This record gives sequence, structure tokens and C-alpha cells, in this order.
Amino acid sequence: MRFIGLDLAWSPRNPSGGVVLAWDGKRAWPLAWSSALGDDEDVVAFVLEGADREGALVAVDAPLVVPNDWGTRGCDRELSAAYRRAEAGAYPANRARLGPVVRGEALLQKLQAHGFTHGPRVERGSAGRQVVEVYPHPTAVELFRLPRTLKYKARPGRTLEFRWGQLERLKELLSTLSRRTPPLDAAPLLDGLRIHGERGRRLKAAEDFLDALLCAYTALHLWTWGEEGYRAFGDRETGYILVPITTSRGRPAARG
Repeated sequence: MRFIGLDLAWSPRNPSGGVVLAWDGKRAWPLAWSSALGDDEDVVAFVLEGADREGALVAVDAPLVVPNDWGTRGCDRELSAAYRRAEAGAYPANRARLGPVVRGEALLQKLQAHGFTHGPRVERGSAGRQVVEVYPHPTAVELFRLPRTLKYKARPGRTLEFRWGQLERLKELLSTLSRRTPPLDAAPLLDGLRIHGERGRRLKAAEDFLDALLCAYTALHLWTWGEEGYRAFGDRETGYILVPITTSRGRPAARG
């Protein structure tokens, strides 16, 4: 079984990040990665090459189901309400903003043609091919017990020095997953990732890689713990987002 994370750009004109994790029953490690995936065919090829005979669980940071022309999906409102204090709310997804072709939907259709299913239910330890929608900001809040999101995205008023520090913090946190359940051994890759001093496309590539790695680990977590290990916002028909829930040791947190 393989676990694939995609930091999908909303337009194929911009590069996307992807990471494939292998799993031997005791630990996971990065098997393949890219910060320069291009159009949908490029992304699909990356996923198909990453899947093995047992299948793959693909976690995508992008809206996969957007039935509303305007406004906000119900799952985005629910998630934003749950994570408002942590400043991890979702951006409003609608067809007017993402269209006329919603890239996540188009990619999902292409993957379905290769036998992938999708939906907010992930069965523990199940084989097969499935795609789910995830979101790195609340995921990081939950996995790393953060009071607020890390501010590494390019925004007005954020200096390069500040963003470098935030990305280094994310890199450091991802390295701690080697001590969690399930464990991820990504140290060789993370140790070689340069952040300080990078700018422009190279800095964006590092950001996309870290987001994709977080998505890939999310897929592994969902598969390891099943429904007790995540919160599902929304549903299959109107759109959904899955967010892992954990204790400090990586095990599922008690539901309130």
C-alpha cells in the first residue's frame, strides 16, 4: 500500500507538489517526490507510478467536489468554525472562483477512470485505490498541537526572513513524525532541503514539497486509524475535508 500527498495548484499553469510514501508495516519513508508536476496528465502519471498492487490512498490539498456556483461549501464553513481560533479556516470554494473547470474535480474524474474511488470514509487498513480531500493548515494544528497555524505562505507584510523561519519550523515538526504512530522516516530528505536564502520559485517549490509531504502523512494516518483517527467535515455529494485527530503520541484523540 502506498500513500500519496498532492499539493495541487488550482491552475495547471502552476507547478504542483507530490510525495509518495512506502510502508513496510512498521514505518513509512518517501519513495518518490516532485515539486514540478505540471498538467493533470503529469499528476495522474505520478499517482499511477506511485501506487502499488495493493493500491494507494491519495490525499489532495484542493477542492474535489464543488457543487455550488457561488458562496462557500458547507464543509468549508464547518471547518472554519471549528478552527477559527487557530486561524486555520478554509478559503471559500465555488465554481465562479475556481471555474469554469474546477481542477480538483477534473483530476478526480481522471483518477476514477483508473479505478480510484472517493468519499469521506477511510476504512482502517483497507486495500484499494481512494482519493480524499485534506487541508494542511488544520492538519498541522492537530498533528503538532499548534495553537495557531504556521504563516509560511506569501502574504502582504510577511518578509522572506519570517517565511523562512516558519517553513523551517514546519520542516522541524515533520521530522518529529519519526517518533509518532505511524512513524515516518523522512530525515534524509528533510535534512537536505534548503529553505533559508531561497526565494521565488525555489522557495515555492520547498513550500509545495513540505505541504505534499504533510498530505502524504495524513493519508497514512487516516489509513492506519480509520474513522476513529479523523474528523470529517461535509459529505460526498456537497464536498468534504478530512482532518486527522491525535494525541501527542500520534494516536487518535478521544472524541468529545
